Amino acid sequence: MATNSSACWSPERGRLRIGLTGGIGSGKSLVAGLLAERGAAIVDTDAIAHRLTAAGGEAIAAIAAAFGAEFIDRQGALDRARMRARAFDDPAAKARLEAIVHPLIRADAERQAAAAQAAPYVVFAVPLLVESGNWRERVDRVLLVDCPVALQIERVMRTRALARAQVETIVAQQATRAQRLALADDVIVNSGAPAPIAARVARLHRRYLELAARSL
Repeated sequence: MATNSSACWSPERGRLRIGLTGGIGSGKSLVAGLLAERGAAIVDTDAIAHRLTAAGGEAIAAIAAAFGAEFIDRQGALDRARMRARAFDDPAAKARLEAIVHPLIRADAERQAAAAQAAPYVVFAVPLLVESGNWRERVDRVLLVDCPVALQIERVMRTRALARAQVETIVAQQATRAQRLALADDVIVNSGAPAPIAARVARLHRRYLELAARSL
């Protein structure tokens, strides 16, 4: 685990807010689960996005108006495969979709964070934290779950049964490993067995409790 000493957190900001991120297959969910077991409040922005774009979700009407009914499937949810293909080929369409969905995600995330008063600190799990732009300003520290790109690809191929070319395309669309490392305040390297990860998370949790206590 590494710490970026240039990071600055002030207790005047209120309850400690952690941004948890990492590339696909890095092990973000594992780390989030371990932090939750220790009492942290986890706000999963991926889960929020899926709920907003499910049938009856808050974003569906605006997406249909912006892109057309063909981007909504028979169940009334976002046609993810169609939208993924459109956004990949058309950066303007990607930006338009993000303009609809991202403000809704942020508002829902803040509601969840405000409701978790019993937790000592809040962890916002944001897979595309680096790519999303302003999340860095919304959290006090960024926790990166890092692993070599080759290992990311192997894990995703194994767990999602995707072809290597598909996984490589997904990885190429995300921020680079170097970009994430440059933004991170804390780093957990997840390149081995789960047991060492649990120990690293426990140490980091104690550090976050110390920081959180300063805001009381």
